[in-house]
Order: sequence, then structure tokens, then C-alpha cells
Amino acid sequence: MELHLLQTQFILPILLVYFSISISSSTSDVNSTIARPNCMNHCGDIKIPFPFGTTPDCSFNKAFLVNCTDEFNPPKVFLRRSNVEIVNISLDGQLWILNYIAKACYVQTQNGIRIRNSKPHMQLSRPLTVSNTANKFTVIGCDTNATVYGYRLNQKEYRTGCNSWCKSEDDLEDGEGSCSGLGCCQIPIPKEVSTVDVTLRIRHRQNSTNVRDFNNCSYAFLVEEGAFPFSSGTLSSLRNVTKLPVVVDWSIGNGTCEEAQKNKSSYACKSKKSTCEKHDNGYGYRCSCQDGYQGNPYIIEGCQDINECENPSLNNCEEGRCVNTEESFKCVCPKGYNGDGKKDGRGCIRGQSLVLKLVAGIAIGVSALLLAACWLYLELNRRKLIGMKQKFFLQNGGLLLQEQLTRKEKSPDMAKIFSSSELKKATNDFHDCRIIGQGGFGTVYKGFLSDNRIVAIKKSKEASALSWDNRLRIATEAAGVLAYLHSAASPPIIHRDVKSANILLDSSYTAKVSDFGASRLVPLDQTQLSTMVQGTFGYLVLQPTFLSNPEYMQTNQLTEKSDVYSFGVVLVELLTGKKALSYDRPEEERNLASYFLSTLKQGRLFQILDDNNICEGNSEQLIAVSMLVRRCLHVKGEDRPRMKEVAMELEGLRLSARHSWEQIEPYAEEKESLLSVEMNTLANGEGNSARTGFDSIRDHITLPMGGAR
Repeated sequence: MELHLLQTQFILPILLVYFSISISSSTSDVNSTIARPNCMNHCGDIKIPFPFGTTPDCSFNKAFLVNCTDEFNPPKVFLRRSNVEIVNISLDGQLWILNYIAKACYVQTQNGIRIRNSKPHMQLSRPLTVSNTANKFTVIGCDTNATVYGYRLNQKEYRTGCNSWCKSEDDLEDGEGSCSGLGCCQIPIPKEVSTVDVTLRIRHRQNSTNVRDFNNCSYAFLVEEGAFPFSSGTLSSLRNVTKLPVVVDWSIGNGTCEEAQKNKSSYACKSKKSTCEKHDNGYGYRCSCQDGYQGNPYIIEGCQDINECENPSLNNCEEGRCVNTEESFKCVCPKGYNGDGKKDGRGCIRGQSLVLKLVAGIAIGVSALLLAACWLYLELNRRKLIGMKQKFFLQNGGLLLQEQLTRKEKSPDMAKIFSSSELKKATNDFHDCRIIGQGGFGTVYKGFLSDNRIVAIKKSKEASALSWDNRLRIATEAAGVLAYLHSAASPPIIHRDVKSANILLDSSYTAKVSDFGASRLVPLDQTQLSTMVQGTFGYLVLQPTFLSNPEYMQTNQLTEKSDVYSFGVVLVELLTGKKALSYDRPEEERNLASYFLSTLKQGRLFQILDDNNICEGNSEQLIAVSMLVRRCLHVKGEDRPRMKEVAMELEGLRLSARHSWEQIEPYAEEKESLLSVEMNTLANGEGNSARTGFDSIRDHITLPMGGAR
């Protein structure tokens, strides 16, 4: 029988459902084989995929035989030995058939108003069952009661139904779009249903005349869920409809997947890329293609890779960026572009040019070089610090301390070297309340050791290198003092022990000449005195034999030029930053004055000068002072300048400087040695440093000096 829908409003949504089913099915079967070789795979517009077939050789078994009838145009497909029309077959385990609907209509007869009923019957055989998830039992009408009943696969009877009620068209409008009981009701059906019978009843009442005007017939039927949109016009649009689509489930065999896989010959899932699935609405199992594949899993090589790139809905790549792969796909950006090529991702962005890459590479290289340079600088500073610590350790008697500790290794009174953290803890981080005294070289704190012993801890003041400006000023001030002693004092005074340790500095580096214990007065009628050699080695006029010179070391004649020579040695110390005499240096460098003159003669002046002076000082000033030193260190006294000339020349160099000088403080509480050389007090109290001789003119006339010491 034909489906008479052409003149109804209901035909459009039904046909749309049919078309969508057909399109989705055909889409999934593109480029894949759906039937066995030499078998019919179409009947009119309906595809016939294996395991279904029109002949025994083309179907899995006789249960999957279908009939293709060409009596219609186009031809139609029916279930085997049945007039049940198939409108679609899906490899997902479902097919769509057209089933009759039940009607109950008011009919005018000679004996009055009668109700005429139609009772459709549907019976399915294995492996077909009515889908309990895709269908709904639907009742349309007013004052209508319908029952659906039949048998399930286990031969158990089932029965269910619903009531639809309304007394005016307004009730139908209230239920627009839903089957909630006003003019329409819907219920699900049980699982594993194989037969379907419908009974429809209209309850006739006295006041049903008005109802008959808009609801002459009532309807009951099974229909695919979603394929029947209810509205107030449905009552009239269903008058010429005889069939509606119903979804039927199908499966293979009677056993489970595990049982079926034991017999490879009868196992239906033939494709290598297929999987077996349990059937939930009846017996047997189903086959499906693995993820990323499509086609017919019941045929060898029937599951083919899905080309997701051909269907934009299956991939999220930007246009032209999709590349198909086995079981999946990937989004690829063309050469010169970066990104993931995805619509919902970063897409494809044009990459950086070669110039930008070169610039980036150079920047990274320069950064690496800078980091390496910084690391090298820090490493050199670290090694320099280690060297300075070792140097200070040796300069401050470290070797002697180690020797003493070795000798007293087993003594309980052995000296202990404390860490800075221990000293901080003992003095409460050198708190001011712990100060018990201050000196020129540091501050003394009261400390408590971990064993509660009370100790005195001296924290040295941080030493800072003298700038060249300060060194030149110190030299000028010291020269002025000595010039005053030689020329302005009455009678003149010869210091006899001019050295850096006897030139004291306050906090502002103001120079004060000290230690006049070896000084001698020169009578006004004499220019020289006879005396035993006295002074400090390194500051005396020495010949290469390191023994004496004609004026002082041989004749014992003391003149003001002796102080000039010693002051010249002090100038050398200021220029080089080295001690006047050191046995730690090589033999030719032990006497600083001799080594300086030798270096100056060889034209290697700047190799011996202090680096700080070279960096900070004026090269012309350094050369000028060096030339003055050479004159002061002349072996013959008459070739040396007078102290007054030395002072004037140094003062002239200061005035020629381009920098402004800091004001000198009028006084200072603390004094310290010029080169931080600590003065060792002799046990007999006669002086502050060791001397090479003693006073031999006790019987000479001495005049009051007014506290020269």
C-alpha cells in the first residue's frame, strides 16, 4: 500500500526524516563496499548492505533476506514473505519500516452515530525486534483510550496504554508541541517486543457533539521518536495517513560476542578493523568499525579509514590545513608558517623571516657572551679575594700562628680560630653596648663565648686604598713639616728617622710627622753633626754593597740631606704602594729605592707604579714626582734638593691639579700609620721602631725641644 501524504501537512517532517536517514547512511558508506561481490546493493533509492541481501548467496542467512519489488516506481523493499515496507537499512543495527496506524472514527449510519475501528497487527521474526529506545506509542484524540499489547521474544505477554482527553480546541492549543495528555499522549514500549497489536476506544458522551466537530477520528500508533511533531492541526492532517515509520533493531545470531568469536567461520565481524558489540534489545551481537574507520564490518576489508579532511564536520583544521592519517588526521601549517593549524587553536601564523632569525641568534649569542663575561668577572674576583685573604694571613703573622698551633697541638690552651658568625654571636652582632674601647685601627668589643668565657674582640676598621690626590697631599704636608724643621725652626732640627710609619693620618688623611726620638738639633754655626748611624733600613742612603755611603754610613756626618733621602723613599712608597724593605721579594727588588731607580733608568716606570695611581692620577704628575724622587735619592748629598725645594715643588704640582680638594679637618681623635704599618713598641720604651744604631753623642750640647717627641 502506498503512503498517502501528499495532501497533508504531516508529510513534510516525515519525508525530512527519511531523507536525513538516507543521507547520513549514504555519507557513511562513501568509498566503501556495502554488499558482497556480484550482489544487488540497491533497490530503487534504498541501499541493501550485507548481511541483508535479495538472494541466499547475498545474505548472511535467510533471516536477512529481503524482497525488491519493481512493481513500483521507484522499486520498493519489503521484509521476506511480508508486506512490511523497508524505507532504510543501517549497519548500526537498525532498519526503518512503515507500519499501519489504528483509527477510530465517528460514522453516520441509518441507525445513528457509530464508531468504526481499525486494528493493525505487526509481527516480526528473529533477528528483528521493535526498538524500545527509538519508538514511542502515541495516542491522538479526545476522550480516547488506547492499548498496545503483544508478545516479547521470551513469549511473555506485555500490555500498556494511555489516555488522551480534551473537550475543546483550546485544550489542543494548550498542549501544542507536546504529548502531555491534552489531545495527545505518548509512552515507551518494553524491550524485546516482536508482535504489536493496538486497541483504540472512544468514550461516547451526551455532550460529545462539539468534540466531533473538530475531532471526528482518534488515532493510535507506534512511531519513531521525534518523527511526529504534535500540533492542533494534527487531528485533521492524519485523516489520509495510513502508515508511519517505526524503528526495528536487528542483530546476528543468538550467542554473545565471546561465544561467536570461538567459531571463526560463522563469526560475522569479518573486517580486520571491526569490533563486536553486545545487543541490548534481544539475542545475538552486532559488528561495528573501529574508531577512525567506516564501512561495512561484515565484509572482509569492509572497514576503511575515514578521510576526515573531506568532511569539515569531522575535523577542526583551518581550510587547506588538514592531512589525513591512519585512523585520524592532523592539521599541518605550510612552510614558513607556525602554529597548530586548528580553528579553535593558534591557527597558522606566518613565521619569522631569516633576518629576524639571524637577529634573534645574534642577540642570544651576545647574551651568552655577556653571561660568560659576568661569570668570568665574578670568578676572577673570587680568586682575587682568596688571594687577598692568603696575603693578609701571611702579612699578619699567619705562618707564625700556624707554627705556634702546631707546637701546642696537645695543649688545652691552644689558640682557636673563630669564624665570623661566632664572633658576631659573641658580641651580639657587634652591638654598640658591647664597645669597651676604640683605637686607631679598630674597635674593641666585650664578648661572651659559648662556654661563658669573657673575651675582648677587636674588629679592625675597613681599610680603603688612598687615592692619588690624597697621597700627593700627604706628601706635600709631610714635606712642609720637614722643610719647617730644616729651615724655619731655630735651631734647625734633623728628624733622622723619616719613614711612612712616622707619618700619621687622621680620619681626613691629614698628615702629622711623629717620633722625634732620634731627632738632633743643629747648632746655628754648624751645617752638619757627627753621630752614629741611626735610622731604619730601607730609608738610609745605601750603596750597592748595602753597607754605607760616604756622608752618613762612612763619615757619620748628619745633614738635612739625610732626611731628604729618607723622604724620597717615602715618596717611592706612595708611588708604588710597596714597603721600603721586604725580604719576601726577589733579591733585586728587596730594597725599594734601588729597584725604583733601576726601573726608572730602564724606562719601565709605569710597571712599578701602583695601579690605583695609574688609573686615578695625572700621568704628568706621576712622572714629575718620579723625577723629584730620583733627585732625592741621589747618592751624593750635595746633588739632592733641599727639603724646602721639595715642599715647594710638591705644592706646585698640587696647585696645577684640575680637581678641587677636600677641606682638612682641624683635628682628629684617631691617628693611623700612612701605610697601615703597626708600630711595635720596644720593651725599653726608647722608641716606636727598631733602629740600626744608637746615639753616640751623649756628651754633645742639647737644647730644650719643647716636647719634640
